[in-house]
Amino acid sequence: MNAFSAVELIIAKRENGELSTEAINWLIANYTSGAVADEQMSAMAMAILLNGMNRREIRDMTLAMIASGERLDFSTLKQPTSDKHSTGGVGDKITLTLAPLVASFGVAMPQLSGRGLGHTGGTLDKMEAIPGWRANLTNAEMHAQLESVGAVICAAGSGLAPADKKLYALRDVTGTVEAIPLIASSIMSKKIAEGTGSLVLDVKVGSGAFMKNIDSARELATVLVQLGNDAGVKTSAMLTDMSTPLGLQVGNALEVQEAIEVLAGGGPQDVIDITIELAREMLRLAGVGDVDVAAALSDGRAMDKWRQMVAAQGGNPDAPMPVARESHVVTATASGVLTQLDALAVGVASWRLGAGRERKEDAVQLGAGITLHAQQGQRVTAGQPLMTLFTDEPARFERALASLEGGITIDAAASESQKTIVLDRVTA
Repeated sequence: MNAFSAVELIIAKRENGELSTEAINWLIANYTSGAVADEQMSAMAMAILLNGMNRREIRDMTLAMIASGERLDFSTLKQPTSDKHSTGGVGDKITLTLAPLVASFGVAMPQLSGRGLGHTGGTLDKMEAIPGWRANLTNAEMHAQLESVGAVICAAGSGLAPADKKLYALRDVTGTVEAIPLIASSIMSKKIAEGTGSLVLDVKVGSGAFMKNIDSARELATVLVQLGNDAGVKTSAMLTDMSTPLGLQVGNALEVQEAIEVLAGGGPQDVIDITIELAREMLRLAGVGDVDVAAALSDGRAMDKWRQMVAAQGGNPDAPMPVARESHVVTATASGVLTQLDALAVGVASWRLGAGRERKEDAVQLGAGITLHAQQGQRVTAGQPLMTLFTDEPARFERALASLEGGITIDAAASESQKTIVLDRVTA
């Protein structure tokens, strides 16, 4: 006879009750095996969205999802391990600059990444714009690359937190994506199972992010940091701005090119700043302090690591990137300061141009996306190019342009301003 009933647990959470450790373990194990049906887990997800979970319940949910699969172990590596997770945004190519930068200081970075869905880009899609590069590595290959190069960006194996994989897909189609206990247990089950020694979370805030306001972002960051530290992973979080795109390039091949610019000592200041801030925090948690992080970006050390990292996975770091066949220039309608360049509007436009996917099985256009010619806070002149849209299919321009309507504001009376990237920090 079953110790628990899915219906009873759903009712308990619906009535704002607390689920025991044993109940959560039973629920996740039986959902993973198929004994608890999707419609029952859908109801539970909605009850959790509406009524929440306490710290102990979220920790138990995370540990149960970890227990549903394998755990990686990097304890035999000679160097300490540190990782970064971003909650996703528009133009967020920071993993590409961060992994080789951190590795250049002797800290190994095992970055298990995903693909984009909707308006937020996926790191694996970006890396696959590099000819020959492959995302799928065995655990042994990943371990060997961390040993020899110090950084790896690859796909998470199917054995890592399989319960999360099932629940993630279900949340996407049942309107329960925003439930903080489910977001937190999803992110942390994968990161803890990954086996990293320390972790920095980049929690995005603003229109182009999961979390639209700083209070909900701070709540999520606090839960994530507690989960990591409770599991023995040194964890901290930064809240960073995603009201406007990061950098000047949005789209797979375009973002790789911008990351390479930064590794070559150039690139937009906002991308440089956030890369350096996250690297400093990752190195601090890994026990490496008092180093000149900015120098490693400008003197070529991080670029050397990038080339090694790409080549180790079959990529050609010197190969030309895919280029879209068609382009369309959007010009400024007035003179003044660009007071709004909405991240969500730009992200959706890029997605509609073919840079993203609507369903997990869709292919992406590697050359599609948007090049920005000005950033929020900068002065523009009527008629000057604001952005260039790229796609292989000109029929896509109309819907992309429609998504930009209302997302761009030029104010003749406004003063130029610098955007603040790091809004807050959360530590244990």
